[in-house]
This record gives sequence, C-alpha cells and structure tokens, in this order.
Amino acid sequence: MCVLRGGGDLATGVAWRLTRVGWPVVVLELAEPLTVRRTVALSTAVSDGEISVQGMRGVLAETPEEAVGLARSLAEADGGGGAAVLVAEDRAALGLVRPGVVVDARMAKRNVDTSIDDAEVVVALGPGFTAGVDCHAVVETMRGPNLGRVVWTGQAQPDTGTPAELGGRSADRVVRAPADGTVDWRIAIGDVVSGGQPLGEVGDATVRAPFDGVVRGAIRTGMRVRAGLKIGDVDPRGDPSACWKISDKALAVGNGVLEAVLARRLPARPLG
Repeated sequence: MCVLRGGGDLATGVAWRLTRVGWPVVVLELAEPLTVRRTVALSTAVSDGEISVQGMRGVLAETPEEAVGLARSLAEADGGGGAAVLVAEDRAALGLVRPGVVVDARMAKRNVDTSIDDAEVVVALGPGFTAGVDCHAVVETMRGPNLGRVVWTGQAQPDTGTPAELGGRSADRVVRAPADGTVDWRIAIGDVVSGGQPLGEVGDATVRAPFDGVVRGAIRTGMRVRAGLKIGDVDPRGDPSACWKISDKALAVGNGVLEAVLARRLPARPLG
C-alpha cells in the first residue's frame, strides 16, 4: 500500500506513475485543499467526490478502512489506474492504513511531521528534507537537469521562491490574492483570457490576468484566502488542452519516486 500525503498536481503525477504499475494508492488530503491546478489533481475528489485525470480515477473514501479497500479494488480493476482519496488533517490515518510506502508530496518546503520510520520506504518531494535523516530518499522538484533525480544523501536544491519559466514567463504567470477575502471567479480553468481582463474578485479586490494566455489553474471558488496566496496560474502558451494534462514536471517527479521505491524494495541483481 502506498500513501501520498498531499493530492496536488505534483502528487497526482506520482500517483499516476504508481497506479500504472498496479500499486494501490491512498491519497491523504486536507478538508479544504488549496490546489490551483484542480483539473489534474486528485485533491479535487474532496469537493467533487470523484475525478478522472488522464484515465486515473480518484475516488473519495469516508474512512481509512474504506480507503484501503477502495485502493485495492481500483488497483485490481480491469485497466487499473485509480487511487482512494481520504481527508486526513493529521498523522492518525497513517497508523490505520499501515502503508509500506509513504510519499510526502505536500510541497511545504519543510518537514512538517514526516519520519523515516513512517514506513518501509519513505520518500519526500523537494526542499526541506534530508535523505537518510527525515526520509530514505528525496526527489528533486526544481526544473532543470536534475528534475526527477533521486537524492539518497542530503537535500534537494533549495527553494528559489521564483517559479520556473513557462512560455517565456516566470513569476508573473502566478496569480496571487490581492487581499484577504473569499475567492469568487468569473472564469473557469481552460478559458482564454487577455492581459488586464478581470478574472474575479477576492473580497472587494479585483483579480486581473497578468497577460494574454489560458487559465491553467484556479483555486476553488468560495475559498477564504490570505493576501499573497497563490490562487491561479495563467499559461502564456495558449493551449487550453494542456489544462487537462499532467505536466512533464509532475511525470518526471513521479518517475523519480518510482525509482526510489523500486531501489529500496527490490534486491540488487547483477546485469548481464
């Protein structure tokens, strides 16, 4: 049994890789996920009950016991490709699910409460973890030549605080809350927008598109947010279909997790 702590878009790329090889997966999420790329995130099942991401089902379970059974049945179904999603605000669910693999995919950029003793194999994504101390392996999440590489000793590259360039845009493609308040969108993910166009409001403050592009992600409407929080993402490349595809970054990170798990669980064999 594999448990992913977090169900955002990167975690979903990991789940997609793990379910492709037939492993049962349980995703632990918050009751109110702050996911922006909701069309490609298993966390969306928390509000919608179920989501399909490129053929992988994410189905909400009510209890840890139900989640375990659901994950196994999804893994055994014809074609495979499914994960159970469970709301779990703390570590208690780990003891009830009793996973062989735990992946901290919350992208908190620090170790909140993950222990190397949580499972036979513990993998963490991105900065804030030390391989060999907090977990068995860390997978690099920063775009570049090291993306998806497995770190067995030490840490991933430190967080720069600046999003990677996409279509010639970097920090300005991230839409942030201009004020404290409740999010109310006028647009939907996949919409084509123009620079300066009103996208919605946070409280009494208007949120505008930073440039011409496609709305790649938008936090769920009705969410109460703080000023400065990432609430949306505009893609300058202008391809709406990409909004429903797991990113190359998420799949690369998923490959790294799969490598780490197999390396820990399979005995070494001589080549040739």
